[in-house]
Amino acid sequence: MSESTPRKLRVGWHREHFLSPLLQFHAKDGGETFELVECPGGTGEMQVKLKNGEIDLCIALTDALIAGLANGQTSYKLVGRYIASPLRWAIITGKESKYNSVDDLKGTTFGISRLGSGSQVMASVLSLQQGWKEDEQPKFKINGQFKPLRDSVNSGETSCFLWEWFTTKPYVDSGEVRFIGSVYTPWPCWHIAASPSFPTDLLSTFLTSLEPYVTHFNSPQAREKEDVEFVSGYFGHQPQDVVEWLSTVRWEEGLKVVKKEVVLETLSVLEKAGVVKPQEGGWDMATFVDTNVAQLA
Repeated sequence: MSESTPRKLRVGWHREHFLSPLLQFHAKDGGETFELVECPGGTGEMQVKLKNGEIDLCIALTDALIAGLANGQTSYKLVGRYIASPLRWAIITGKESKYNSVDDLKGTTFGISRLGSGSQVMASVLSLQQGWKEDEQPKFKINGQFKPLRDSVNSGETSCFLWEWFTTKPYVDSGEVRFIGSVYTPWPCWHIAASPSFPTDLLSTFLTSLEPYVTHFNSPQAREKEDVEFVSGYFGHQPQDVVEWLSTVRWEEGLKVVKKEVVLETLSVLEKAGVVKPQEGGWDMATFVDTNVAQLA
């Protein structure tokens, strides 16, 4: 690549319907300005790839991104917001497992994709919300990607795992796994993070270019038919499930913003759940947000 050639952005993503506007943008862009790097392990894998210099930006789970930064990761910062609504995490067990309720899961081994991933963070939040005692806290087994997690609950190696509801529903419909509950994030569920070493002007241009696709996908007109057809066609979800999902989700209007209140409230819950340790003297927003790209509101 010559010095005059603009550096192509490498965007980490996970195969979830929330990323539909990004996929539409990529189809239009044709790979000219950015390339997609799929991360089947979810947010935890994206964090590893950011650290290893394999991607430059990702759209990922708010809680795991903030927890990583609070726990000392320096390979990325928040550069924007993405989803305004909470995420519904399904609590999933094996088709023939002995676990039939959330209460049955106390003190058992939960499958997680990676340490620090959303699947681990939300297991700790679930424990907090349920009021489980110290000896009832979940233990964790790292299984990596979605398929090994499903295999693990069916083999009995783990009691359950947490994953996004509608991503998992086809496997429940087919009888491979079962739902025994759900838990919602107490925060807007997706944010955008990027490497501080990537040129900020190119990051800003990318986010500005993505925004019209998000706005259109979020519109009432697109939700009536176009969004349903895209998600159903690309991801294979049943149209009625897509309609139900769309009724629960709202994208942010204005991506290049990070709200201080959201960061602090998320940190407060993560502290109570034991995912991060309280910071003496309070948290410095410079740890979390790249204000060369995002407005701190």
